[in-house]
Amino acid sequence: MLSKRSAGVILFRRTPGLEVLLGHMGGPFWARKHERAWSIPKGGLEGPEEPLQAALREFEEELGVAVPGGERLPLGTVTQSGGKTVEAWAVQADLDPTTIVPGTFEMEWPPRSGRTALFPELDRVEWFALDEARRVMVAAQTGFLDRLASLAEPQMPGPDEA
Repeated sequence: MLSKRSAGVILFRRTPGLEVLLGHMGGPFWARKHERAWSIPKGGLEGPEEPLQAALREFEEELGVAVPGGERLPLGTVTQSGGKTVEAWAVQADLDPTTIVPGTFEMEWPPRSGRTALFPELDRVEWFALDEARRVMVAAQTGFLDRLASLAEPQMPGPDEA
């Protein structure tokens, strides 16, 4: 049974505006989609796991690297159209998307064929300015961007101010 609760981490950086790191969902259903096919690295909570621990674990499972050090800014929760609740934290860090080695999942493909295939959880990872991120990411998750902007922009120095 799939968890109705997920947790994730959004990396952000100043360049000079605010950018977020998003992953394009892997698998055949998402292969030819762009808009609304990008997500924060996230995944379901396992048993009594605390949401922040799940977020850190899922980030590493999906991207193949640990969450960089830095303050974890709580962004609260959103509810996606299917009813899943997602809780997220933001971390200011720069990560080179070419260093990502995504985790994989197995599913029956083609449907009802009896054969299984392995697919990447995220088939690519990219940095997006907030306006573009709002256009391409899962609609419910865009609420995290507004919260991030209100937390990060007034407090975080840009590259020329450090």
